[in-house]
Amino acid sequence: MNRPGQPPDGPPDNPGDGPSGSDDDYGYVFDDSFVRAAPIQEYSASERTANQHAPAVRDRPPQAAAERTGPRLTRQVLILAALLVVAFLAAVYLGISPPGQTRSGPPPRPARMSLVPLAPAYAVRPADPDRPFDATPAAQYATGAAGINLPGAHATAHFDEGQVIAALSTAKEYLVHSSLSPEVLAGREERAVRLLVDPAQADQFDAALRRPAADGLHAATGWLVRLDPAHAVLAAPDIRVQGVLDYTETGPGTLEITTDHTFVYAVRPAAAPEADPSLLVVRRALRFSFDRDALRAHQLELLSSRTEAGPLPCGRPAADHLRPLLAGEKAPAARPPATDPYAREGGGAVCGTLAESRPAGSGGAGRHADASGGPAPGAAAGDPGAVR
Repeated sequence: MNRPGQPPDGPPDNPGDGPSGSDDDYGYVFDDSFVRAAPIQEYSASERTANQHAPAVRDRPPQAAAERTGPRLTRQVLILAALLVVAFLAAVYLGISPPGQTRSGPPPRPARMSLVPLAPAYAVRPADPDRPFDATPAAQYATGAAGINLPGAHATAHFDEGQVIAALSTAKEYLVHSSLSPEVLAGREERAVRLLVDPAQADQFDAALRRPAADGLHAATGWLVRLDPAHAVLAAPDIRVQGVLDYTETGPGTLEITTDHTFVYAVRPAAAPEADPSLLVVRRALRFSFDRDALRAHQLELLSSRTEAGPLPCGRPAADHLRPLLAGEKAPAARPPATDPYAREGGGAVCGTLAESRPAGSGGAGRHADASGGPAPGAAAGDPGAVR
């Protein structure tokens, strides 16, 4: 801190450089900065002549001091204000466009989806309440996420091994949330699934879950597996799973993941907790696309979804929930659903016949037969238990 009368810029570098060092007892040179810093000011000659009785000096008005420091403070305030504005604008920009969410490529295409209900030829057989998967191929399936295994990952021409693993892991996470979550299956929650969907497909996802339609674009059951909670609920927490994942590079900036899995659920009537369980078999074949932005954002683009599920009745739309036929129920006798060849979006109505499965080891693993022991009708087009 400067002493009163000391120049604001501090004392001279060499206070002893005055004339012989003796004329200036204090060793200071009275330069312009010293004079400007003085708290008092001497009257000029004309001012002394006009007022002979006035004192020799007067106090410098506060405005003069303000004029000395004003320009420097003004510049500092302007610089600080500019920095605050820049920081605020940067925060707003990052809040609107978080890193990893800005896409440089073309917007994702609408996901294409279809659901093929598989109707049983006979009444649905009840399952053992304690071991519902016995006597079916699902007895050898893994339980839950353990049945969704990643293949060996290797670098492609434009994606390194870590990027391939990231794409496969995101695809597996999507399958787990959309096919195995009890909350999703009960229709109570879908946020975990939505967070994995490319933001550009969020509107299609929301429309499918809020206003489902069997038009090939807006089926909720194309995005996830969910039961009608008023019709059926899970009878056992275990879900059996078997299937495969694969990947391929489809362009310099695009990695595609294909999945094909069969999920087997033990279900019972929602209104009859003591009723015998039965099995619902759902086969999902999905195609996902990833670019580098999607990999960084931990999100995916759903290209297509094909679902085969049974036992379901033909002719009833299953775009919103799955309403399986339960133990003892038969598929209603009905004509095949109408197909409109002019409707390009929906791709036509499709229905298959559910093959009745034999356990592995009785007639060959993975072979299927109807109740009479002969070849299963429609097995080629509607056998969700056979994963290729």
